[in-house]
Amino acid sequence: MPFTIRPYQPRDLRALYTICLKTGDSGADASPHFRDPDLLGHYYAAPYGVLAPETSFVLVDEQDEPCGYILGARDTAEFAARCEIEWFPALRARYPLPPPNDDSPDAQIIRAIHAGIAVDEVAREYPAHLHIDILPVAQKQGWGRRLMETFLARLRELGASGVHLGVSARNLNAIAFYEHLGFCRLRGDPSVILYGMRL
Repeated sequence: MPFTIRPYQPRDLRALYTICLKTGDSGADASPHFRDPDLLGHYYAAPYGVLAPETSFVLVDEQDEPCGYILGARDTAEFAARCEIEWFPALRARYPLPPPNDDSPDAQIIRAIHAGIAVDEVAREYPAHLHIDILPVAQKQGWGRRLMETFLARLRELGASGVHLGVSARNLNAIAFYEHLGFCRLRGDPSVILYGMRL
């Protein structure tokens, strides 16, 4: 099946939610874990399409249906600040903080929405960041690399000096992918590993 990479368009927004959920369990389908299927997308995907379309790209099939994406921001601190003003307030009103004893996946994402985007200290040297997800139909065909090349070229055009990302320590395929592309491990703990690349 032929695929194409193109810039994000507003009509792709619902697809961002779907792809985020279907890959949200360290690359596997997270649908069984969430009562609200939109929560992951509210935090990890949709705000990039809405607030940073200039650094958002989708992988589409021959019917122009998205089956993957690479989303990110040129300046993490600036993006986090915009989300505080333009994205999170409505979601915080819609999703009240859960009780402290609720440790469900839904509750964890709702707490993340209320906390906002934490700007890690690595953003000083690697100011951009990204998220990349591809549905199984388009995996293992080289499209991850092509999406990354497209995104990194765009960051260079925009003058970004470096990019970072976080990956679950359980997602061994993603770890191998980033290291093969030349990302350097910056820091890690038992749950998340941070990688960076200078541009």
